[in-house]
Amino acid sequence: QVQLVESGGGSVQAGGSLRLSCAISGYFDGASCMGWFRQAAGKQREGVADIDGEGKTTYVDSVKGRFTISRDNAKNTLFLEMNSLKPEDSAVYYCAVRGIYLCSRSWSVYAYWGQGTQVTVSS
Repeated sequence: QVQLVESGGGSVQAGGSLRLSCAISGYFDGASCMGWFRQAAGKQREGVADIDGEGKTTYVDSVKGRFTISRDNAKNTLFLEMNSLKPEDSAVYYCAVRGIYLCSRSWSVYAYWGQGTQVTVSS
C-alpha cells in the first residue's frame, strides 16, 4: 500500500511563500512520475506541476516562474516551492504518484494520492 502525506499548507498574504512536502511510503517504482494538483472550491482539480524520474518538470502556465517542483528520491519525498503567491492560488493541494515513468496533467491517470493540504492566500 502506497501512502502519501502532505504537509506545509497554511495561510499567507499575497506575495508570500509556502513550501509543500509530500512524504511517500510503501512500495512503488522510484522512477514514477509525481505531481501536484490543486482543487479550489467549486472548481475542477487542476494539474499544477509534475516531475518524472529523471527530474524533467512541467508546469501549468499560471504558476510558471513562481512554483518549483522537486523530488528527493533517496527520501521518497516530493516538494512544491511556491513563491509570489496570489489569492487565486488558494486551494487544497494534493500530491500524487502516477505509477509509471510518463507524466500527465490529467489527474485521472494517477494511482496514488495524498489527503490534501489547504493553502489560503489573502489579498
